[in-house]
Amino acid sequence: MKKLLLAAALAFSAAVPAFAEITATDVVGRTVTVPKVPERIVLGFYYEDYLAIGGKDAVDKVVALALSTWKDWRPQQYARYEKALPKLKDIPDIGNSEDGTFSVEKIIATNPDLVILGAWNYEALGESVKQFDEAGIPYVVLDYNAQTVEKHTVSTLALGKLLGQEQRAQELADNYKNAFADIEKRIEKLKPSPKKVYVELAQNGAETFGNSYGNTMWGALLEKLGGKNIAAGQVKGAAPLSPEYILAEAPDLIFLAGSEWKNKPQAVAVGFSADPKVVNERIAAYLKRPGWADLPAVKTDNVFALYHGGARTLSDYVYAQFIAKQLYPEVFKDVDPVKNLQEYYKKWLPIEADGVFMTQYQPAK
Repeated sequence: MKKLLLAAALAFSAAVPAFAEITATDVVGRTVTVPKVPERIVLGFYYEDYLAIGGKDAVDKVVALALSTWKDWRPQQYARYEKALPKLKDIPDIGNSEDGTFSVEKIIATNPDLVILGAWNYEALGESVKQFDEAGIPYVVLDYNAQTVEKHTVSTLALGKLLGQEQRAQELADNYKNAFADIEKRIEKLKPSPKKVYVELAQNGAETFGNSYGNTMWGALLEKLGGKNIAAGQVKGAAPLSPEYILAEAPDLIFLAGSEWKNKPQAVAVGFSADPKVVNERIAAYLKRPGWADLPAVKTDNVFALYHGGARTLSDYVYAQFIAKQLYPEVFKDVDPVKNLQEYYKKWLPIEADGVFMTQYQPAK
């Protein structure tokens, strides 16, 4: 009888954690509590990071998501996931924070037990976010856009805890921290690169000067790498630089951040299923801008394309590696960012990294 009671007690104690409250601190310092591992989740952004942290069955818990910031911004990426995870086709859309269609009412109607928001979703909602509190719906705020190891780590561990995937989240966070620790170790004894760097969002074609990045996203990565970002001090967040300023600064390296955006026929279309020839042609159009032929970066063929969809993710360290290879080629000769990206997808996600994600412009011979 004692053995039976002991076995029952052990079984009960083992079962308790599945039903015990789970508490985590999100990236804006909020305490988030859920009564148990959520089964009905609304996903506002950071789709790939959610899938990486949540594991293979994570999509089965999603009852609604912000569709256009995935399907329209990264159509080829989304198509790959839809093929791998057919349930995506049937998940309701809650709108987009950027165009004001993001609907708190639609979210509440899905009766979720957790809402996942990017910091930019959270800021865009303003006072409307209080409706979640009034409805008793927990929400967690993540921030990968800041491109800092600290915020990537806090976001990953908070979400992992809430999803009951602490071990997986810890491994992902460690992978990210270790990648940047390796970068820092390689450059710690070097002087900061003297090379001036210009990054532009290559979304609307060469006739339109796209955003550059001061202290966020690509700008934050450049700061961490010791690159001389010509947008630093000129742009807070993301905004275009003037054509005259770019010419005057004479960058040594140019990175065009592209993607396969919907209805953007002149974009530098790197990403999933990208055609290297088309990518090169789109880059070439930018180099025909007035005065660009005289820029040091163009004269030396140091013009590159990066996948914008890879920024603000748990795999963005590979793009930091790629940029670092251009800033400090001697100490990164043995680093293969493309291979590292492929290995990340193979280990953590249900699709393969098949396409062009980072490349150097090849002038016509």
